[in-house]
Amino acid sequence: MLAVVAGVLWLFPSNEYVFLPDPPRNVEPLVHVPGEKDTPEQGGIFMVDIVIRKASLLEWLLPRLHLPELEDGAQLVPANEVNPVGVSESQRVQQSLHEMSQSQLAAAAVALRYLGHKVDAKPDGAEVTLVAPNAPADGKLDIGDVIVGAQGKQVRTPADLRDAMEGVKPGQQVTFRVRRSGGIKDVRLATRADDQNPKRAVVGILIEQSADIRLPVQVKINAGSIGGPSAGLAFALDIVDESGHDVDGGRRIVVTGALGLDGTVEEIGGIEQKTIAARQAHADIFLVPDANAAAARRYADGLKVVPVSTFQEALSVLAKT
Repeated sequence: MLAVVAGVLWLFPSNEYVFLPDPPRNVEPLVHVPGEKDTPEQGGIFMVDIVIRKASLLEWLLPRLHLPELEDGAQLVPANEVNPVGVSESQRVQQSLHEMSQSQLAAAAVALRYLGHKVDAKPDGAEVTLVAPNAPADGKLDIGDVIVGAQGKQVRTPADLRDAMEGVKPGQQVTFRVRRSGGIKDVRLATRADDQNPKRAVVGILIEQSADIRLPVQVKINAGSIGGPSAGLAFALDIVDESGHDVDGGRRIVVTGALGLDGTVEEIGGIEQKTIAARQAHADIFLVPDANAAAARRYADGLKVVPVSTFQEALSVLAKT
């Protein structure tokens, strides 16, 4: 009877999500650089992701009964922290895949610039990647719109947009200058209070860096169904490695970190699960953003965690370590 009950609880989903470690993947088969040489390696550069899925009723129930979780590193997360209010699962997945696509372009630009190529990559606004249903921006902004101005100030980066919104109070009107296929137009929007910070005015969009990137070398990256921006640093390191530089030195280097166009390594999510996955994969080094280092060390249990803040620092550290 207990087995039947457990089986039923396992089959039915709860209203929460579960984050789980996902085994690291060697990025070498995913990245293709013209003229690369296929040589057998003992180590490699590995990206690490997390599994996000609906938690079963059994997974939801176990911690409430103070019983051990089914898997090491499992973390229950409320649905509204995974999908913003009104955003569907499919919308979140599409946004995640878009972030992956943009991270690949940024990684190629940073790596090729390091290798001495002339790369034309200029930040040119904040691109809308998600519009929440029934939010002030719903029906006025679309995915793919690029915000190039706000409140009379130029917007070249997401940080510029956040700065322009700093003095706006919930309920006030804002004016965005938006670039879309038909040209540039001004869009006036109402604002509302942020659910997490009632004093912060929002219009109900998610944004990421928009840039005009022209690569002198055709680098191809195929990450399949994996989404998010956190593999950017791993891709850039592997591009350098496949271009004739021995970056890994025969070691298993597990890497996580979003990569900005200027080479800065940016904070990522899911560090608990990613650290556990790197540890279980017997990584020699786990390369993480500075902002995630303290959290990663809490779960390292002997794994060597190396924090970095820039792409150049990552290369330097790996050369010396």
